[in-house]
Amino acid sequence: MEAMLPRRKIGRTGLEVTVLGLGGAPLGDLYERIPDERARATVEAAWRVGIRLFDTAPLYGCGLSEHRMGEVLRSKPRDAFVLSTKIGRILEPADPSAIDRHGWAGGLDFRWRFDYSAEGAKRSIEDSLQRLGLSRIDIVFVHDLDLWWCPTPEIFEQRFREIVNGAWPVLADLRDRGVVRAIGLGVNAVAPCVRLAREADPDVFLLAGRYTLLEQGGLEDLLPLAREKGFSLLLGGPFNSGILATGAVPGARYDYKPAPPEILARVRRIEAVCARHGVPLKAAAIQFPLGLDEVAAIVAGAVRPEEVEENRRLIAHPIPAAFWQELRGEGLIAPDCPVPGAAPGA
Repeated sequence: MEAMLPRRKIGRTGLEVTVLGLGGAPLGDLYERIPDERARATVEAAWRVGIRLFDTAPLYGCGLSEHRMGEVLRSKPRDAFVLSTKIGRILEPADPSAIDRHGWAGGLDFRWRFDYSAEGAKRSIEDSLQRLGLSRIDIVFVHDLDLWWCPTPEIFEQRFREIVNGAWPVLADLRDRGVVRAIGLGVNAVAPCVRLAREADPDVFLLAGRYTLLEQGGLEDLLPLAREKGFSLLLGGPFNSGILATGAVPGARYDYKPAPPEILARVRRIEAVCARHGVPLKAAAIQFPLGLDEVAAIVAGAVRPEEVEENRRLIAHPIPAAFWQELRGEGLIAPDCPVPGAAPGA
C-alpha cells in the first residue's frame, strides 16, 4: 500500500497541504489540445495517489482549467482538499479568430484583460467560483505581477499600486471574514514577492521556476522574510518548464523557451552526478525544494495520469545524502541551501 503524502502547514493559517500538488496550467491546453477524457483522468489520478492540493487560474486556457478541475473536484468531499486560484484577469467573450491565446493551443473562447482593482478582484473570484462549480476557494493568489507581464518598471509600479490599493484590501477582508483561508502572489520572479512581503501581509507565495535544482533564487532575501513574517512558499515549475524532466536533450525547454547553451551545460553536469548515484534527474528536481521548511508543497503540472503517478513515485524515491553533497561540492547547488534529509513520503 502506498504511503500517505506528508503534509505541511501554510504559514500561520492553519491550512495544511500535501507536499505534492497538481498544477492546472497544462490542463488549459498549454502547448497541446488535451481531450476532456484525459484531463478528467489526470485530475482523478491525482486524487487517487493522495494529492489534495489543486491549483488553477482563469488564465489557464481562458477558464478551461478551472472548468476541468471543478468538474472532478465537485465529486470529492469539499473539506478533504485545498484549492487555489488567482485574480488579476477578467475573462470576456470574444470572436475566437481574434483571441491571442498566449501559448495555449486551445482553451475556451474568451479573451482576458488585466484588472487588479477592488471590483476586478470581487468579480474574478465570483467568476472563478461559477467556472469551478464550487462554493469556496481556499487560497487566492494575485497573478503575474512580474516582468513576464509587466515589461517596463512603470507598468510594474502602476499594477503594484493598483493591487495594494485595490485588490489586496478586498482579499484581506475576505481572509479576515473566513471566506478564504490564505492570500498571496503567484509569479515567476522573486523580486515582486519580496516587495509585497515588505509592504503587505501575505500568507503564501506561489513561485514558479525560481527555486529549483537548477537555480536557487530567493535564498538571500525572500527566505529570511518568510522566516521573519511566517509565510510559506508553494513552488511551481519544479522542472524549469521542461529541462529538469527531459534532461539536456535537443529542444529542451527552460522558462518556456528553448534552453540556452549555458543552461544545457549546467544540466549535463547535474545529470552526470545523477548517473553516478543512480538518482533519476526528475526525482532530484521534484524533491530538492522540500529541503526548505518554508516550502509547503511542490505544485507540478501534468497532462496525463501516468505523469501524475510518476511524480508521486519520484517524490518518494530514495536519494542518498552523498548525492546532495556531491552537487554542493561541484558548485551545482548553492552552498548554504538546505537539502532534503530523507525522501518525502517514503
